[in-house]
Amino acid sequence: MDILLVASAFNSLSQRVYAELSDRGHRVDVVLDTHGPDAVRAAVHELRPDLVVAPMLRTALPEDVWREHTCLIVHPGPPGDRGPSSLDWAIADRAPSWGVTVLQAEAAMDAGDIWASQSFPVPPVGKSDLYRNEASDAAAAAVLLAVERYAGASYKPRPQTGDFVPVVWRDFLRQERRRIDWENDSTDTVLRKLRGADSQPGVLDELLGHEVFLHGGHPEDQLRGRPGELLATRAGAVCRATRDGAVWIPELRPRKSSGDPAPFRRPAASVLASFSVTLPEAPVPLDLPADRRTWTDIRYRQQGDVGFLDFSFPGGAMSTDQCRRLLAAYEYALARPTSVLVLGGARDFFSNGIHLNVIEAAADPAEESWANLNAMDDLVEAVLRTTDRLVVAALAGNAAAGGVMLALAADQVWCRTGAVLNPHYRRMGLYGSEFWTYTLPRRVGDGTARRLTTQALPVSAASAEWLGLVDRLVPAGAGDFAAEAELLAAGLAAAPDLRQRIAAKAAARRADEQERPLADYRRDELARMHAIFFDPTAPYHALRSAFVRKRPTGSPRPLTMPAGDTA
Repeated sequence: MDILLVASAFNSLSQRVYAELSDRGHRVDVVLDTHGPDAVRAAVHELRPDLVVAPMLRTALPEDVWREHTCLIVHPGPPGDRGPSSLDWAIADRAPSWGVTVLQAEAAMDAGDIWASQSFPVPPVGKSDLYRNEASDAAAAAVLLAVERYAGASYKPRPQTGDFVPVVWRDFLRQERRRIDWENDSTDTVLRKLRGADSQPGVLDELLGHEVFLHGGHPEDQLRGRPGELLATRAGAVCRATRDGAVWIPELRPRKSSGDPAPFRRPAASVLASFSVTLPEAPVPLDLPADRRTWTDIRYRQQGDVGFLDFSFPGGAMSTDQCRRLLAAYEYALARPTSVLVLGGARDFFSNGIHLNVIEAAADPAEESWANLNAMDDLVEAVLRTTDRLVVAALAGNAAAGGVMLALAADQVWCRTGAVLNPHYRRMGLYGSEFWTYTLPRRVGDGTARRLTTQALPVSAASAEWLGLVDRLVPAGAGDFAAEAELLAAGLAAAPDLRQRIAAKAAARRADEQERPLADYRRDELARMHAIFFDPTAPYHALRSAFVRKRPTGSPRPLTMPAGDTA
C-alpha cells in the first residue's frame, strides 16, 4: 500500500515504523506536522495514500484529513488509556506492565476504535530507554498487525466504550507532581521521578540559586551527605544526596530566560562549571565489581576468554572526553588476556557519533567539532588495527552516523532485532569520517555504500543483515539482549577455528594496508570535514543548532529533501 506517516518528529519510533513497513513492501513517505496542518494537508493531497499512520504525534490531525482518510494513531498506553503523558504515568505509578494501542483518529483524543494493541513489561529504566525499546517493540508489532488488518479489509476495529474497555483519562504529568522533595523523598522515589522525565521534560529543580531541569537518574551505593547536597562528579555526571542515599544525574538543562536562545541538555558537570561550581571527582575502576550499585558510563568485565567493554552514554552521543576515555578503556581491554572482545552496552543506544550538544555549547563549535571527530577517529582506528583477537560490536539498540561506523570497525556486528541503523551523515550536512569510506564499501560494496549515504534513510536490523551491515541478528527483548550476547561470545571464543580466524583477520588487515593505508582514508575524510567545520556558511552549523535546540528546519517531507550538501 501507499502509506503516509504523519509525525511530530522523525524520531526513533517513526524511523522504525518507516523501516519495518518498507521492509514489507509498502511505499512509505513521511510528513512532519511541526510545519503546520497545511503541510499535512498538502502531503495527503499530493500522495493520496491508502492509509495514514501517526507513530508519534503531539498535536491533533486536521479534521478534514481524518474524516476523508483512515488515520491510525499510535498511543503509548493500553486500551482505554487516554491522555498526553501515558508513559510518564506508567513509571510514576510503578506499573509492572503497560501497552501500546493503535486506534483510529476521531474528534476526541485517543478515543477512536482499536485496530491493534500490544502489552510490554516496564523495567526500572528511564522513559526514553523504555520508549526506544520495550514500547518500540510493542508499537512496531501493533502497527504491523493493524496495517495487515486494514489491508485485509475484513477486520472490524473494536470500539472503545466503558463496557468494553475501562477508560482512564490521564492529564499532563506536570512539574508540580514531578518535583523532588530532597528532604523527604526516598532514593527510590527520587529515581522514579528522574527516570520518568529523563529525556523530556526533565525535573525542574534549583541548584545554587539557578533553576535547572534534571535529566536522568542512577543510584549510588556509598557516597552520602545532607539531603540535596551536591557531593561529587564522575564522567560528567553529578552525585546528589537524598535523605537515605544518593543519586547520579548525568545531564542538566538551564531553564530558559527571556530573550536567551533555547537551552539544551548538557553533561551536568559542565553546567555546574558555568555556575562556577567545582566538586571533587569520584572515580571508580574500569573493572568495577558487579555488586556495586553505582553509576559509571564505561565498565570492563571478563568471563573466561571473553572481555566485555560496556559503555552507555546519554542519548548515544560521544563527546571528545567520552571518546578519549573509551579509547583508554579499550587499550586497557587489549592488555587483558582474551581472544574475543565485545563492545557495547547492555541495552539502548550503541552510539550516535559525535556529541552535537557539547559542540553547540562550546566557545568555538568548529574547534570542538574537529576535536570530537579526531577523538572518534582515534577510537575507530584502534579497533580497526586490533589484530590479536576478534572484536564484536554488540548493538543492543540504535546506532547512527559515526556510531554505525564504530560498529563496522569490528570483525562481527551483532544486532538486536528491534534496532534501527542510520549509516549516513547527510542530514546534518556532513561528509563523515570514522573511516566510513573504508569500512562501509568493504561490507556492502561501493554502489550500496553510495546509496546508503546519499539517500540517508533509516535501515531496520533485518535489512541491515540482508545488506551486510550486520552479521548476526539477535531476536531478544531489550532486557535479554546482554545475556544472549554473552552466550554467543562464549561460543565464539570456544570455536575450534578461532585461532585461524584471528590469523586470517591479521593477514587481511596487512593486505588492505598495503593496498591503501588507513592513514590515507583518514586524511581524505578529515580534509572534507575540516572544510565543513571551519566554513561558517556551511549548512552543518545551522542544522546542528536547530537539531540541538529542537527547532523545525528544512522541508516538512524529510525523506524527499535531504538536508545539506556533502559533495
